[in-house]
Amino acid sequence: MKRFCLIALAALLSLALIAAGLSAYAWYWTRQAVDMDADRIQYVVEPGSGVRGMVRAMNEAGIDVHPDAMVGLARFTGMDTQIKAGAYEARRGDTPLRLLERMARGEMVQARLTLVEGWTYRRILQALRESPAVKQTLPGMSDDEIMQKLGVEHPGLEGLFMPDTYVFVPGTTDFEVLRQAYRAQIAWLEQAWEERNPALPLSSPYEALILASIIEKETGLGAERGRVAGVFVNRLRTGMLLQTDPTVIYGMGDSYQGRIRKRDLQTDTPWNTYTRGGLPPTPIASPGRAALHAALHPEEHRYFYFVARGDGSSQFSRTLMEHNRAVAKYILGRK
Repeated sequence: MKRFCLIALAALLSLALIAAGLSAYAWYWTRQAVDMDADRIQYVVEPGSGVRGMVRAMNEAGIDVHPDAMVGLARFTGMDTQIKAGAYEARRGDTPLRLLERMARGEMVQARLTLVEGWTYRRILQALRESPAVKQTLPGMSDDEIMQKLGVEHPGLEGLFMPDTYVFVPGTTDFEVLRQAYRAQIAWLEQAWEERNPALPLSSPYEALILASIIEKETGLGAERGRVAGVFVNRLRTGMLLQTDPTVIYGMGDSYQGRIRKRDLQTDTPWNTYTRGGLPPTPIASPGRAALHAALHPEEHRYFYFVARGDGSSQFSRTLMEHNRAVAKYILGRK
């Protein structure tokens, strides 16, 4: 009996030592840097993937963590129920515990994409294609299909996306970024329309967007947006042709090679404001907030013409005679 007790005690001590050893190793392992294939590695935890799915994503990305050990640590710490889906970045020197804590806090990697004032819809699509953080879903989709998914009720997609810097999780689809920009533009347009000058010769928010896009492309100096807007509003009120070159360029499409000739001004397209009265049928670019504000709050004056001075500013004129003299001076170089 005494011998049996000694054996049992020895066994218990051995188990205790083993348990202590395992505990010490586990404690040590949670605080040791994981092996990685690069100094920084991004990976995505998909919604509903669970802890094992998370570990699988890390291993596939090049982060060497033991699946069972990582699952055990997550469950032991209670972080298995706190891990948030999204994109994360592991950095050289990260420990298993630090990786888990980052995911439990939702410290996700964020990507940025800037859409610039005056960009066309095609240029925006190009930026989406060129961003490595954006998941591509739009190639092969027609404009009509995109319009239907967005719920657009206008003639086209041009001008409907707010120029701004958008922050998103890497792996976000191009359509989601596009939808965010669309909703931002529509929200801003509706708010600006409610606060507009009520005497404007504009019948809808969409017409305001069209005018703002022309102002965006015609203004070289931000301080002159309101004055440029006033010129176009004066022309609309009196029935004069807008005669603005950016609309001609837009109507030329891919045939535009950097210069406009006389025959281009005379070639009719739906956007040629030298051959057609009023506003063109759609915007010609994406206007920013400042251009839209100028379109809805134009400067009140008696100018009907303006010409670029060559330094970014414009010379404004009340009469055609004054305008011709300005053209001779600043465009033809005559005194």
